[in-house]
Amino acid sequence: MTTPPVAGLLLAAGAGRRFGSPKALAQIDGDPLVLRALRTLTAAGCAPVRVVVGAAADQVRALLPDPSQAVEAADWATGMGASLGAGLAALAATPEPVAALVHLVDLPWVGPDVLARVAALAAADTVARAAYDGIPGHPVLLGRRWWSEIAGTARGDRGARDWLAGRADLTLVECGDLGSGRDVDRPADLPGPA
Repeated sequence: MTTPPVAGLLLAAGAGRRFGSPKALAQIDGDPLVLRALRTLTAAGCAPVRVVVGAAADQVRALLPDPSQAVEAADWATGMGASLGAGLAALAATPEPVAALVHLVDLPWVGPDVLARVAALAAADTVARAAYDGIPGHPVLLGRRWWSEIAGTARGDRGARDWLAGRADLTLVECGDLGSGRDVDRPADLPGPA
């Protein structure tokens, strides 16, 4: 059985107000978070992969191995909803993927095994997300059927949270055995030099 094609959508447009700078540019062991997350999506088998940029867009784009992967969210400053909408609109122009796996740049400890487990449920009508010890987290898998609806409702910093809330067809994929789903909120969350 072959897995249907799943696109990767990396949301990396934020200014990182609490963090103090764009998280996409933050580094662990000299490795920018945007590149770590991009490699994670690729290692999980996602193709194509698009990276939504906004704050520091030129700097982030310059880090990408293929700058054409970047999708600029013109209204990125209004929140994650704008990034999600821009990314889904860009993916809609690509006919192959049946679903999009949405990943966040500030999750450096969410590995390809987590992403692959969630992506394994891919279908055009899928709505699934990782859970860590029963608590919903990221990544989120969105079937192509829902892209325009989600893009039309995603607003502010909530992304697709309101759209996902209370959906009877949402599948939680337990991934607590693979990681914590912990994000980077402040510079102190990153490991220091060895």
